[in-house]
Amino acid sequence: MKSNPSPADPAGTKTPHIAVLSGAPLFGGVEGRVLARLLGYCHFIHREPGEYFYREGEKGESMYLLEKGLAIILKRWGEKDLELRRLEAGDCFGEVALVDFGPRSVSVRAVEPCDAVEVPVAALHRLYEIDPEQYTLVQMNIARELSRQLREADERLLRYVAGCKPGNDPEGPCVG
Repeated sequence: MKSNPSPADPAGTKTPHIAVLSGAPLFGGVEGRVLARLLGYCHFIHREPGEYFYREGEKGESMYLLEKGLAIILKRWGEKDLELRRLEAGDCFGEVALVDFGPRSVSVRAVEPCDAVEVPVAALHRLYEIDPEQYTLVQMNIARELSRQLREADERLLRYVAGCKPGNDPEGPCVG
């Protein structure tokens, strides 16, 4: 498990990271200069297949933006880890920890080699101190993303209760 614990950019330039951040829904509309400053407080991490970004129950102190690779979100159910969702490059995860300050409700594990930007809650606090307007935009984006995820979960639950089989077109009619 490799991690760059310092906020320094290991590649010597933040430009590729800024492009990835600006393309993510959580950072939509945030100015490039603000993203560059925010990246100065972030960590750039790597996970090999089977390694965890975090585990269910751990204290949540950061969110992540997957730059490269494939990871899965897992939820413990009895003795099993159930796969809830797959994450690809450009996906953010862990943002709930920045809202409710509770323990992680799921685990996230790399399926293939992954590179990610870790955004600690302290980085967002610094953003608030530097530019409250841009901080507010990020918080609004987080709320929108969580709302979108809740709507998707509601739809999946409805389809399950209605008896839809996996593999049915998620937008189409339910075929029992």
